Amino acid sequence: MTAADLTGPVVSTPYGAVRGRYEHSVAVFRGIPYAAPPFGPRRFRPPVPPEPWDGVRDAGAFGPTPPKPPYSEAFAQYLSDPVVPGDDCLNLNVWTPEPGPGARLPVLVWLHGGALTRGSSCVPVYDGRTFARAGIVLVSLNYRLGVEGYGLFPDAPANPGLRDQLAALRWVHESIEAFGGDPDRVTLCGQSAGAISIGALIAAPQAQGLFRRAVLQSGPPEAAERDKVRRMVRRMATRLKVPATAEAFAAVDRDLLLRTQAEVGRLSSPVLGGPAFGIVVDDDIVHHDPLEALVEGRVAEGVDLLMGWTRDEYRLWLVPGGLLERVDRLGPVALAGAMARCHCGHEVPRGYRALHPEAGTAEIVGQLVTDHLLRIPLHRLADARPGSSYVYEFAWPSLLPGLGACHALELGFVFDTGEVPEAAKLAGWGAPTELADAMHTAWVRFAADGDPGWEAWDATHPVRIFGEAEPAEAGDRGASGEQRALREPYTVYGPRDRELALWAADATARESASPAVPADGAAARRAELRSVARLLRRSGGVRRQ
Repeated sequence: MTAADLTGPVVSTPYGAVRGRYEHSVAVFRGIPYAAPPFGPRRFRPPVPPEPWDGVRDAGAFGPTPPKPPYSEAFAQYLSDPVVPGDDCLNLNVWTPEPGPGARLPVLVWLHGGALTRGSSCVPVYDGRTFARAGIVLVSLNYRLGVEGYGLFPDAPANPGLRDQLAALRWVHESIEAFGGDPDRVTLCGQSAGAISIGALIAAPQAQGLFRRAVLQSGPPEAAERDKVRRMVRRMATRLKVPATAEAFAAVDRDLLLRTQAEVGRLSSPVLGGPAFGIVVDDDIVHHDPLEALVEGRVAEGVDLLMGWTRDEYRLWLVPGGLLERVDRLGPVALAGAMARCHCGHEVPRGYRALHPEAGTAEIVGQLVTDHLLRIPLHRLADARPGSSYVYEFAWPSLLPGLGACHALELGFVFDTGEVPEAAKLAGWGAPTELADAMHTAWVRFAADGDPGWEAWDATHPVRIFGEAEPAEAGDRGASGEQRALREPYTVYGPRDRELALWAADATARESASPAVPADGAAARRAELRSVARLLRRSGGVRRQ
């Protein structure tokens, strides 16, 4: 620690004092433990408070990241996932413009994505300095991932990773005032798996009162099938030659456990639908499927929602590894696999073809899966909460070939960190700063007062479009790669209603044709996965994420 570091801001927490740094005109505190290391006798168990410390703990560097497998080479060229070694991985970071009690600034708590198997709070794209400069206290956190956080065992409680997030929220409620935040003005924000986690937390009785607003980016409230998660654990146990229990898994070498998890989960992409880790209904935190609980009004009102998607979510799932081209080549076989994956009849893809005659098979398949997994649930949620929900679509296409407006591309714009190399890995260099200004401002406004700057959801289905090109400049980018001029963000009404109406008609027709629900849902799911597996064999497979 240098002499300059010793002049950094000091803040007291319930467990001891921490010393941060002044960077870019804001105070930053990194690696603050909100729970004890989740290893040894605490492995696969709910989090417990950290041990208090004496003196002033240095909070100048990011803390350890939870155990996680690396991305494959195909995905690593687009996504960064730093690793910080160490056991004390249940930690968080705070960016604040005014470190001290009395400011009572709005707070934004960030939950990273990564399919509940990858990611961390130290990804440079998630730097919170621009939020702090705008008067928002930004908190980002780590939580347990993969089998450590979402394995389902007979001898351990379910959802330890979700319990970690709940423990971090309690820490924020108890501690954030000392950092200049207002514990009564907390907004919970997350993308992909982070957004799915937020859906569960909104519905969790233990989280009531810990946050006031929520942002769900490209992730709906949902609960994974318990059998699907169990299959992940059983397959890992078979490869490891150990019982499928938490006690047995705790005795396995950590690196071997990660390698086994990566191998078993190689078909776990959203498009392919193989076994995967996920939040499950339990007897403690997740009492019901979160989406159904929210739609049916089983959860107390009062949480305002900002939620949305990117226009081409599926391209991040299909472009790495070349699956996009393989799906296009497969044609009808790929569509059959998509129908099995989405549980829909022929009329749905036929309707998409009619609405988008210029689209290739991969785009039809990708949009089908995106609507099934993401847009339909978020529409249902918004319809159930009119007047307190705001919906957006991110339309700007990456400067890198083939990615379009793909999953996770909006993150550099929300955080206004497009200048960091890790953001350029997905967006390319030269992303429009005016788009970052617009999105970042909307998120700041929502965290501050609940109004992102456009009308709330109602029967007209208003959707704010960010990053669309000017119509007068329609056409492909020129040979120089320069982008078309962007429109100012604008609101369109019901932009996905025609597609989503196809699903409603299909559901009605299927219910009329077969009113009885099959008792063996597992058999239907196995048939679905066999269809997807046949697609994979014929396509030559898919590289691991």
